Amino acid sequence: MSDSKTKKQTVVVLGASVKPQRYSYKAIKLLLQNNHTVIPVHPKLTHIDELVVVTDLTDIDVPVDTLTLYVGSERSHPMIDDIISLNPGRVIFNPGTESKPLEEKLSSEGIPYIFDCTLVMLQSNQFNN
Repeated sequence: MSDSKTKKQTVVVLGASVKPQRYSYKAIKLLLQNNHTVIPVHPKLTHIDELVVVTDLTDIDVPVDTLTLYVGSERSHPMIDDIISLNPGRVIFNPGTESKPLEEKLSSEGIPYIFDCTLVMLQSNQFNN
């Protein structure tokens, strides 16, 4: 039986960035270092280092364990239906990404969500808890 702390997840990073100073970029790097499968999403980028970037959530056709948000509510609101269709195992609202309409829709669809920081969760071994 595998240890839950070492479980490899498929993680979608919504609001991925190619800029090393951005938290989403740092999260991608740390997720990869922890052997997770990372799917970065950004409407205009094609690659972030060695990773192929998906331009739209609707292009993802694999089961997603975690969707981690790095976009504010004004950007996430038009994507609520796509987020629900993705049916992630959970959604992480990183600081500044809170969205009442998205929270309500996730609750009504039975999709768990938390308010946390992906980077802190990874660094403190809480990501897979």
